[in-house]
Amino acid sequence: MSHPVHARIDGPVILIGFGSIGRGTLPLIERHFDFDRDKLVIVDPDPALADDIAARGIRHVPQALTPANFREVLGGLMEPGTGFVVNLSVDTSSLDLMRFCREQGVLYIDTVVEPWAGFYFDTQDNADRTNYALRQAVRDEKAANPGGTTAVSCCGANPGMVSWFVKDALLKLAADTGRDATAPADRAGWASLMQDLGVAGVHIAERDTQVRLAPRDPGVFVNTWSVEGFIAEGFQPAELGWGTAETWMPEDAHRQDRGCMSGIWLDRPGANTRVRTWCPTPGPQFGFLVTHNEAISIADYYTVGSPADPEYRPTCHYAYHPCDDAVLSLHEMFGSEQIQDVHHILDVNEIDSGIDELGVLLYGHEKNALWYGSRLSNEETKALAPDQNATGLQVSSAVLAGMVWALENPRAGIVETDEIDHARCLEIQKPYLGPVEGHYTDWTPLTNRQTQFPEELDEENPWAFRNTLAG
Repeated sequence: MSHPVHARIDGPVILIGFGSIGRGTLPLIERHFDFDRDKLVIVDPDPALADDIAARGIRHVPQALTPANFREVLGGLMEPGTGFVVNLSVDTSSLDLMRFCREQGVLYIDTVVEPWAGFYFDTQDNADRTNYALRQAVRDEKAANPGGTTAVSCCGANPGMVSWFVKDALLKLAADTGRDATAPADRAGWASLMQDLGVAGVHIAERDTQVRLAPRDPGVFVNTWSVEGFIAEGFQPAELGWGTAETWMPEDAHRQDRGCMSGIWLDRPGANTRVRTWCPTPGPQFGFLVTHNEAISIADYYTVGSPADPEYRPTCHYAYHPCDDAVLSLHEMFGSEQIQDVHHILDVNEIDSGIDELGVLLYGHEKNALWYGSRLSNEETKALAPDQNATGLQVSSAVLAGMVWALENPRAGIVETDEIDHARCLEIQKPYLGPVEGHYTDWTPLTNRQTQFPEELDEENPWAFRNTLAG
């Protein structure tokens, strides 16, 4: 494949974090942007990375950013009014870094609303530990300081790419049901389109089938992307966007009382809560109801009417089946009540086979359900880009797309991926996504449901969350 140069970055390119996603994003930055290489710098405190970064001929700042030093460290690297900060780290406050970059006139992007170290486990109030609360703080900042230098919030695979898939899927569904498939011009138009199509909700439905030949050793948490990031979000409360089609709520569910009011949270960890969903390769499957920003932002973006009493809002949640080694790692962690000391991310060259099938399942409409997304294999990934597996490339290519959009729209203020040009972003990203396909299914959460044990099901509303939740 050819590697077009999409834009010029004047000033420093500051990459914060050089874990699996940082290593995967770097070669895409080098391929697709014109910039001064002597102004490229990586900020990461891990001493084990020093030799690798030095061998690449890139400046390395081996410091952990903290509330006490981030302004001094980043300020010493920046040139006000120019450059780009790409935040792919953990334990750094996205909001504080975003705020500082905008003060300096420096473009900013991240893949998640990340808090400072200690937040996930030291915060006592579960409501405060939700992604709803983290996102709302960024939305409050946007409202208080509109416009200005662009900062793209939550622009990875999910959150990020999946919001663009929702719009593509809506246009496909409109065309396939004989409706006008012209892309709406604004948020109200997109929300009306989803409502008119009869979409009751959206699963972010993912199945990671990547495997390696070597078995997982006990006491090792294995994953295809950041173990620390997965554990942190997995211990947050299960959380979802709450739609107007729902008539029942779990006993341990709690509503939010401020902001967009589009979500609820459950008093249980997301990575230990199962839901029923569907992906093309396995068909019906269990996923984990892991909290993600897009579950709240999608439900919010497609709301029709007032936040407190909407006319229409879709239910939305993540339904994640990670690779089998990660599932075993989760079982071991929750069973022992201890986080493993050893963490291992599967390298592209040790993966024997498999794909990361990540898409959106729009359900409840006249064609029942439509899954639309990327079915990227590890073998394809090897040919497309270095230093990453299929899971990583879906993330890093979304970062690339978001960076291009920011450079083309440098004064857009704080934006989420739901709010930016999905067609332009997918134009940049799709060359790295393998097959991007739509698949219809007749399956519902009640299909082939066993009846030997009593369940309180809503048989008149097959897609009700009551039927989806598996415990």
